[in-house]
Amino acid sequence: MPERPSITSSEIGVLWITYQQKTMVLRMLDYFIEKADDAEAQKIMADLARDVSPYVDKIKNIFQSEGIPIPVGFTSEDVNIGVPKLYDNGFDIMFLRMVKEISMAMHTVNITMSYREDIILMMRQLTQVTQQCYEQCTRYLLKKGLLTRSPYVSVDNSVEFVKHENYLSGLSPFKEKRTLNTVELAHIYHGIESNVVGMHMIMGFAQCAQEPAVSKYFKNGAELAKSIVKEMSEIMLENDVPVPSPPGGNVTSSTAAPFSDKIMMYCVSLFCSFSLGGNSLGTSFSLRNDLPAKMAIFMKDIFEYAHRGAKLMIKNGWLEEPPQTKKQ
Repeated sequence: MPERPSITSSEIGVLWITYQQKTMVLRMLDYFIEKADDAEAQKIMADLARDVSPYVDKIKNIFQSEGIPIPVGFTSEDVNIGVPKLYDNGFDIMFLRMVKEISMAMHTVNITMSYREDIILMMRQLTQVTQQCYEQCTRYLLKKGLLTRSPYVSVDNSVEFVKHENYLSGLSPFKEKRTLNTVELAHIYHGIESNVVGMHMIMGFAQCAQEPAVSKYFKNGAELAKSIVKEMSEIMLENDVPVPSPPGGNVTSSTAAPFSDKIMMYCVSLFCSFSLGGNSLGTSFSLRNDLPAKMAIFMKDIFEYAHRGAKLMIKNGWLEEPPQTKKQ
């Protein structure tokens, strides 16, 4: 075998999508770093920008050496750091924490689709950078009182095995629903936490979007996130489990756009993909049959919303096409 094999189709795809996501994050960090009014938050974001930037260049170099066109991704034209703050009260780190959660999942999957040692190493290193940043964001938000822990609950004193199929009940109106187990509760609360951050993000986007159709699309997304939070919260309350309310992440009154409609649409698309994956996991690990049914509805609504967004991006010429295979 050659010292460095040619790049495979899956590796091209892995690097392409990584380039899109990293250039998006770097451009949004340009704005958040400039507007940060907390030195610790600013350092967390600046350190991440410093650590991630070299990997964008590495991907460019690999593409150049393989004769693959370098993606456009997102550039300085997609951010305007001179406008007032669109978000306040710790939203920058709340947003970054969510993005890093998405990145951790992406890098893990990307490793499984890579074969070349240099690309595997790149994804492993990006995973380390991402995990470190995620932990820093979590510690910061907890210290500042801007992140609410999931509920504390009492559990049984002994290990039990399921003795009856009624354990799965939930859809039948004639059978009493059992209380949530801690695995189900974990996924429900995670869904609430993710959608609250997404709702704040998209409300800000709706407030400053340049295209009326894009602004309307974002408003619809905020309503969708709100409805998911409401339904998941009701499930917890039905089980006498309190729903902690994340206190941070306010949207200011500014209507000046710090980001282009293109980058905001891509960001929402990324969050939709993450939400679909999260709901899929929640469905897989929920044993009370009413929960997967609810999550399936959420997934349907999110998929349809994301599909409308893709159409809107195509209409405006914002949806960059991944490298296409040639017909033989």
